[in-house]
Amino acid sequence: MLNSVVYRSFITKNIKYENIIWASGWNSPIYCDNRKTLSYPQIRSFIKIELARLIQEMYPEVEVIAGVATGAIAQGALVADALGLPFVYVRPTPKNHGLENMIEGDLKPRQKVVVIEDLISTGGSSLKAVDAIRNDGSEVLGMVAIFTYGFPVAEEKFKKAKVKLTTLCSYDAVLAEALATNYIAAEDIETLQEWRRSPSTWKTE
Repeated sequence: MLNSVVYRSFITKNIKYENIIWASGWNSPIYCDNRKTLSYPQIRSFIKIELARLIQEMYPEVEVIAGVATGAIAQGALVADALGLPFVYVRPTPKNHGLENMIEGDLKPRQKVVVIEDLISTGGSSLKAVDAIRNDGSEVLGMVAIFTYGFPVAEEKFKKAKVKLTTLCSYDAVLAEALATNYIAAEDIETLQEWRRSPSTWKTE
């Protein structure tokens, strides 16, 4: 898990407390941009080490690391390098020219794969990558990610797909640290929790 020093850096650099609209059309009072972790060596290295540690402890039989495009390509490659394992990444859709690959890299049938994701929202794109790997004939041992919003819809999807998900940090943990460091105010918590309970219907005032 992220320690308090890294959490504070993570929050101030990655978490934006402002009203935005997601690509899905959802209104949101908060946004987590994990791509920014790559710009800060301390955070980048800590995440790489912790994801590698989780994989070693939970999936010692892993043979390949797979990153979900595009957000987890760089972090997945860093983790694969730290573990001395092959790396592949999974596109959201097959390439529309050339070999029309959806999985880029050398993934052989029946290999044991751990999938790396940067962020879990609804879980749809993450589990689409899992399906692609399974359909290609390999075994998905589990998924590890940097952050999850903890939406019930995502938890249900992962349960139905029989994919174990482990994350370094969560929405609740980020809110607690943001409150403790005065990044957000106490009166903001109810709004943020209300949004998380029903993000698809939440509207700004």
